[in-house]
Amino acid sequence: MQSARPHLGLALGLTAILLTACSDSNDRAPMAPAPEPPPAPSYLPIAQPEVADPPDAGNLFLLSTTFDLADVGYRQREFFLAGEATAFRNVSELGSDGAWEVEPAETATYRTRVVVYQPLDAENFSGTVLVEWLNVTAGFDTGPSYGSGHVEILRQGHVWVGVSAQRVGIEGSETPVAPLHLKAANPARYESLDHPGDSFSYDMFSQAAQALREPGNMDLLDGLEIEHLVAMGESQSAGRLVTYINAVHPLYNTFDGYMVHSRGDGAPALAQSPLEPITTPDSVLIREDLNVPVFNFQTETDVLLLGSINDRQPDSDQFRLWEVAGTAHGDYYSFIIGREDTGEDPRFLLVEEANGIPGFLNCARPVNAGPMAWVFGAALRALDTWVRDGTPPPTGEPLAVDDSGSAFLKDDLGNVLGGVRTPWVDAPVAILSGEGQEGDRLCFLFGTTVLFDAAQMASLYVDQAGYEAAVAEALDEAIAGGFLLEEDAVRIRAAAPLQWQAQVQE
Repeated sequence: MQSARPHLGLALGLTAILLTACSDSNDRAPMAPAPEPPPAPSYLPIAQPEVADPPDAGNLFLLSTTFDLADVGYRQREFFLAGEATAFRNVSELGSDGAWEVEPAETATYRTRVVVYQPLDAENFSGTVLVEWLNVTAGFDTGPSYGSGHVEILRQGHVWVGVSAQRVGIEGSETPVAPLHLKAANPARYESLDHPGDSFSYDMFSQAAQALREPGNMDLLDGLEIEHLVAMGESQSAGRLVTYINAVHPLYNTFDGYMVHSRGDGAPALAQSPLEPITTPDSVLIREDLNVPVFNFQTETDVLLLGSINDRQPDSDQFRLWEVAGTAHGDYYSFIIGREDTGEDPRFLLVEEANGIPGFLNCARPVNAGPMAWVFGAALRALDTWVRDGTPPPTGEPLAVDDSGSAFLKDDLGNVLGGVRTPWVDAPVAILSGEGQEGDRLCFLFGTTVLFDAAQMASLYVDQAGYEAAVAEALDEAIAGGFLLEEDAVRIRAAAPLQWQAQVQE
């Protein structure tokens, strides 16, 4: 997107002149000419990548939802993007305020892939395209923001696009959770991909946006007209977006909004080996002079364990922060059961105990089974509304911490105080924590769940009717606050009797 957003100054100035010309008074001094409107911002052009179909060699590879997309009115398609990407260098010091000034630097050729999920029926397209910076922490591509928010994404008719922006997703890492990077998962299909290094990832991400917004030799969306283009990324991808927002967005005005999902403190380097590294400060805020909204969605894990408390900043015209009580960076829904959820069965909302991801991750204690996905769905809705009509999301209370900022304050049951509240913590059936635990290498990100026994449930709610009433009250408050969606509330209410029966009657 190269053009600046519209200004009303010139129109208002002309209106004032016309009204003055219509006056029949001759004894007034002539009105001074209306001031010239400020010049429109000037943005650099984004390079247009070449788009191609991948080789006809097996299926595309991406660990994602497991149901057939056609069953929910969607289809998937993969494309290869190729071109020349640029790295960036700073013009002045990269300060903690995020108001960075950078310029294009070295260039390198690349070839990567994008995956597109779009409605089968063009009439069901919402006009919003969500572009996710695929996460490579596990040593291969995943789309955790899609995993958490797919029910809301699909029911709204948004297009989702996953971009393999980083080298690890293609070439792998030295210590992967599993050898599932693209060239290992399907060598015949992906052997031609070529990533010059993550210094070039920011521009590669921009070029994916360019291919979507202004199609070149191929249209990734098969004729769909984009109204709003929103970037999203979780965990290390959220960090890459922080650097992108502060350094790259002001050059190109690429996206209409950003979802920064579960960032830690600081931000990734602007450039890194094999180029000369350009590091960023230990604490980094989102710059305050942006022309588009940024939504920062945080779990308990992110605030203390990953240090984002050091980067807390107040809400503003273009920034919102939600810190969600009872949640973890990775959780039971997003990484274990949610991959099968088509948005209908209330059992996907139950708080249950499971010790990890079968075949991938074995943790010492049951992982967090909190409300992250359902609050994240509300956050996606709020961001889409914000981008569409300028209505900002509600302001969320920060999670409560002690005076040292090193420990959460908790209620008598053991759940954290403050933050965005839901029935999971205000009508609880468990202690839900985002604090670390033991086990395989990523288990510290998955928090814990400790279910209440039957006696404790009875002491809190007396019987099933009492529990359902407590859920209904907390749910009404969360919906009224804008932190849960009525569409999800239908399943939350339906899950309440199932939850009681699972914990008390079995």
